[in-house]
Amino acid sequence: MNFYKYQGTGNDFILIDNRTHYFPKQNTKFIEHLCNRKFGIGADGLILLENDSEFDFKMVYYNSDGNQSSMCGNGGRCIVAFANFLKIITTQTKFIATDGMHHATILEKEQISLQMKNVENLKIQPDFTFLDTGSPHHVSLVNNLESFDVKTKGALIRHSDLYGKTGSNVNFVKQLGENHFAVRTYERGVEDETLSCGTGATATAIAMHATGKTEAKNIDIDVLGGKLQVTFEVNDRSYEKVFLTGPATFVFKGKINSLETF
Repeated sequence: MNFYKYQGTGNDFILIDNRTHYFPKQNTKFIEHLCNRKFGIGADGLILLENDSEFDFKMVYYNSDGNQSSMCGNGGRCIVAFANFLKIITTQTKFIATDGMHHATILEKEQISLQMKNVENLKIQPDFTFLDTGSPHHVSLVNNLESFDVKTKGALIRHSDLYGKTGSNVNFVKQLGENHFAVRTYERGVEDETLSCGTGATATAIAMHATGKTEAKNIDIDVLGGKLQVTFEVNDRSYEKVFLTGPATFVFKGKINSLETF
């Protein structure tokens, strides 16, 4: 079984061409083992590329705990790069994921612009904003972002009564300029801070606009693994034509020889 490793601003993924449906999708222990950084390949998640009768391809995403999960923005850009490598697409694509259809364009220098879902329902509270950008996100501003204990504080919010059994991703944000923000994200399923979260960067940009921290509709987001850009249009409190742009980079290729022990 061939696999390919890609990363988008440090958010890394195992990608597998599953158009022949040979991957053991229900074997969560196997997926978790592959994502393990000590005993497996190591990744924040695993993504299967599959055929679809109406779209260029289908994206199936698993968190590093082995469970199928909601949309991943960085993973979405990586699977577009992977589909291009497989010669399924050229520079434009339309694919399906768990949260619906996505358009994407491959730009220069490994940059990929991915259309995210429209966002209509935001829960704005005095100290945080909650919204769904394909995955659920809690967004709050903090003063000491560089030294902030993201793993401990993020886990407390992720497992709090606010979000019940399903939990939420948690983003801690610092404003750097009028349309420039830094964010650190605790991701559910990984249960730790990651170097980047695409749906989290998207959620941060929209939350900062919705709460009046910026009037810009073209927002720069700094993550630990690099830089992302989020653009959108606003139509009567609805955020539409939302695009996440950033790099998607091939890292290495390998081969899985056996899954007999799983």
